[in-house]
Amino acid sequence: MSPIQSDIVLDAFNTFGLPAVAARYQRIDDVDALVEAARDGRLGGPRLVLGGGSNVILPARVDRLVLHVALRGREVLDDTGDGVCVAAAAGESWHDFVRWTLDQGLGGLENLSLIPGTVGAAPVQNIGAYGLELAERFDHLEAVDLDRGTRVRLDAAACRFGYRDSVFKHPAGAQLLITRVVLRLPRPWAPVLGYADLARRLAAQGIAAPTPVQVSDAVIAIRREKLPDPAQLGNAGSFFKNPVVDAATAARLLAGHPGAPHYAQADGRVKLAAGWLIDQCGWKGRALGPVACHDRQALVLVNRGGASGADVARVAAAIAADVHARFGIALEPEPVFI
Repeated sequence: MSPIQSDIVLDAFNTFGLPAVAARYQRIDDVDALVEAARDGRLGGPRLVLGGGSNVILPARVDRLVLHVALRGREVLDDTGDGVCVAAAAGESWHDFVRWTLDQGLGGLENLSLIPGTVGAAPVQNIGAYGLELAERFDHLEAVDLDRGTRVRLDAAACRFGYRDSVFKHPAGAQLLITRVVLRLPRPWAPVLGYADLARRLAAQGIAAPTPVQVSDAVIAIRREKLPDPAQLGNAGSFFKNPVVDAATAARLLAGHPGAPHYAQADGRVKLAAGWLIDQCGWKGRALGPVACHDRQALVLVNRGGASGADVARVAAAIAADVHARFGIALEPEPVFI
């Protein structure tokens, strides 16, 4: 690893395109060197682990040691007959990794195509889309305990996966830097087509028995239609989690809005569509200063140019306040405000 640097500009390292400067910055590209630095105490104090920057809202100055994960490597591991394990280093692009598995003839991750960010960030958020969550394909991961300078291995139970949640977003896992992720892809493979938009697109193409690549291509096309490209318009993807409410709250909403999208959960609760709630409050396409709700997807906030972290926080708070005032439902941001 290179020496720790001071006052490094992070504008290009976050997909919202927010201006930010790291007080201290360390590029992580060697696990052995990372372990040694942690043992020597060089990585002490407040830290921020940064991958692709697709799920963070940065302030103008980050008064922490920014550990920018740039570890590389992908490989196919063991084939047990009922599944194939594949591994990728934490700094690999998630989408590139998904397409690489397809190039190897391995299905299982196609529904998670085009999700921005890195492989190491995927378990942190327990990414999910189009009827599939990472936890359903997870085998284990490797990490470094930055407080102790030790290597650790965590299985799914230790990761404590939840809806867009994991142990890494809580104090118990805050000291862990993920270095490698191992996923188990199922055999025999079967497409996951429970998401209505995905099933409709494949049907419209006359594809009754899609291949993994065809599912991936369909997911990519849908995402490109709905979501802006961060390279063209700064954003952090879906900005709010879909709220999961109790049955009584859902019943009250549906009594007044029978057409509201809703999805029954195994525990009796109901997941609602945050984008629909936001749209009902008139936010789609609306801007406050340099931050706006995207005109095609109310769930996405975008940087129209010159936005700061404070601008994003102000718009997010205004949207959440309007949804709560109208529906009595709290919205929780997906990105982490630093």
